Amino acid sequence: VQLVESGGGLAQTGGSLRLSCAPSGRSSSDYHMGWFRQAPGKEREFVAAITWSGGNTYYADSVKGRFAISRNTAKNTVDPQMNSLKPEDTAVYYCAGWALDGSGWFPTDSTRVNYWGQGTLVTVSS
Repeated sequence: VQLVESGGGLAQTGGSLRLSCAPSGRSSSDYHMGWFRQAPGKEREFVAAITWSGGNTYYADSVKGRFAISRNTAKNTVDPQMNSLKPEDTAVYYCAGWALDGSGWFPTDSTRVNYWGQGTLVTVSS
């Protein structure tokens, strides 16, 4: 499954950006979906995730209260709205997808992600 991302770019501190991710040729509700990010010189880290139904969401402590992940059924996308951006939010953001295979779901564990997007750069200027 190919995950197609969009929406990265440049924002000022305190500004907002909205990312978007869609699985090419498939329904996004066939997967749990989420986002990770990787800043230069750092490991990839969990940002946010949402269940296949949209009923549950999960956030890293560093973005809780500032980011909101949701599903857009009409557009078949999963979109994190990123508000109150900080320079430390600067990173390449990767969309992630997990197959609904009946095994346990560990949204914060990047090693258990089944599908990755190509990444989109978010830069927050101070």
